[in-house]
Amino acid sequence: MTSLPRPAIELSADEARRIALRAQGFLGAPDRRSGVRGILRHLGAVQLDTISVLARSHELIPYARLGAVGRDTVEAAYWTETHAFEYWSHAACILPVEEWPHFAFRRRAYRSRPHWHHDLPDGAYDQVIKQLRAEGPLTATELGGAKNKGEWWDWSESKIAVERALMYGEVVCTERRSWKRVYDLAERAIPDALLHDDLSDPECLRRLVRLAGEALGVGTRADIADYHRLKGEQFDAVVADSGLVPVTVQGWDKPAWADPKALDTTPRGRHRTTLLSPFDSLIWERARTERIFGFTHRLEAYVPKPKRIHGYFAMPLLAGGRLLGRVDPAREGATLVARQVTLDTPKAVEPMARALMEAATWVGCDSVRVERVNRPELTAALVRALT
Repeated sequence: MTSLPRPAIELSADEARRIALRAQGFLGAPDRRSGVRGILRHLGAVQLDTISVLARSHELIPYARLGAVGRDTVEAAYWTETHAFEYWSHAACILPVEEWPHFAFRRRAYRSRPHWHHDLPDGAYDQVIKQLRAEGPLTATELGGAKNKGEWWDWSESKIAVERALMYGEVVCTERRSWKRVYDLAERAIPDALLHDDLSDPECLRRLVRLAGEALGVGTRADIADYHRLKGEQFDAVVADSGLVPVTVQGWDKPAWADPKALDTTPRGRHRTTLLSPFDSLIWERARTERIFGFTHRLEAYVPKPKRIHGYFAMPLLAGGRLLGRVDPAREGATLVARQVTLDTPKAVEPMARALMEAATWVGCDSVRVERVNRPELTAALVRALT
């Protein structure tokens, strides 16, 4: 194994934290002219998820960075004028359409070994392609039904076929309609100049490692590889030619790499105060979140209710460049309900109130009700701040 070059740049833990915040769009003036599409291009991937509390996660991502952008505006920015497609990246993600060629390595891998090993009768795949070609964009229901009558994974033949075609790249998800994927042929949905698998695996991986490094600002091997769910050995094979530069970060026990542009200027500007989706790319990687912010982040939606500590959809509070607490929100009519508020410090009271009020206004609520606070002695102060 060849030894890594000795890093020439050393960052303090605070410098690394500020670089990460700026790279993710939380430090400095937001680029409002580029809007939601600018956020998508800047991050490189926006995760989708079925859970909707205040809003769905892909709506919360631009909200956290831009403020109260209209929810219809968010959807239109993603899904109109061929700006994006949905594919498997960190998870199911909205991706900038210009990155279609760089996922050729994953499409090739899926063709050689399908991700889901459902049986598929002869002719079912070709029938789905034929129907899409004849009828235009369709949901799985319109293709013949998404499910049989069994459990969640008991997909119908047409659903299995169209999902396989999606993985292979013959079909593209071009939007979500009532949370159902809308499928179309790639030959119609992807611009001709981008519709190819010409790039080699190393070329694809080099691009995605560079994009992940730029989106994170600074990160370890595991941080950067995790961004698009690459394997460690895939990262190792291309990082030297990716354009990222090796650095050391005080307090980090593993080597790191940084976007060289992020090192050119000192991160300065206004910090965003906001609630984060649990699926925000700032906090995707749990070990990274603990290393940078000293904050343990875990989604408890799939934890049995009696064992939850912070709540079903606990949203971390970002304020002053720190993660200071979290809240598990719900909506009851025009009231945003803070079912469980966790404040790590009394200094979190005012920013939590501000973030709750802004979120309430964004989703059309006119009041906020607090049910439980982890530190009862701060409840009255939080309620006062909300009024």
